[in-house]
Amino acid sequence: MPVKAVAKGVRMSPRKLGIVASLVRGRSVADAITILEHTPRRAALPVKKVIESVRANADHNHNFKIETLQIVSIEVTPGPSLKRFRPAAQGRALPFQRRSAHIRVIVDGEMRTPKKPIVAKETK
Repeated sequence: MPVKAVAKGVRMSPRKLGIVASLVRGRSVADAITILEHTPRRAALPVKKVIESVRANADHNHNFKIETLQIVSIEVTPGPSLKRFRPAAQGRALPFQRRSAHIRVIVDGEMRTPKKPIVAKETK
């Protein structure tokens, strides 16, 4: 059963985020975090945060071994754009868009063996 994490409305262009996401696609989670820590692009931080979030979800909520996690898919899709205007020469205003993006990461790996519950001894 794969585990996912999503970051919605990241205030960065999907094209810039997609370039960074393609660096870590198909790698292990540990390798991906190491690569993103040494990537000199502003888009590396939100991608790294989503990967750390999916790692925490897999560990805490779904009982996966952290060392075995592999990135199955990482998708960057466009989010809503804010339409704005920039002043131009001769009193004109030129339109531009402040773009945003959604980042979805899906990982899969080995499950941890469930621990046996501790049985409390009866007291008299």
